[in-house]
Amino acid sequence: MAVQKSKKTPSRRNMRRSHDNLSNPPLAIEPTTGETHLRHHVSPSGFYKGKKVIDTKAD
Repeated sequence: MAVQKSKKTPSRRNMRRSHDNLSNPPLAIEPTTGETHLRHHVSPSGFYKGKKVIDTKAD
C-alpha cells in the first residue's frame, strides 16, 4: 500500500490543482443566422457551417 513519506504542503497541493478550474466553453457564431452555438455542434435553427442540415419544428 502506498503511504506518503511527508505531508504535501498547501502550495504544492494548489499547484497540482491549477488545471482543475473550469473555462468558458468555446462558442461560434453561425454566419447565416448570427446565432451563437457550441463549436462543432449544430445551431438551434439547424444550421452547420452555413448549410441547413436539420429540419426544426419551426420549418
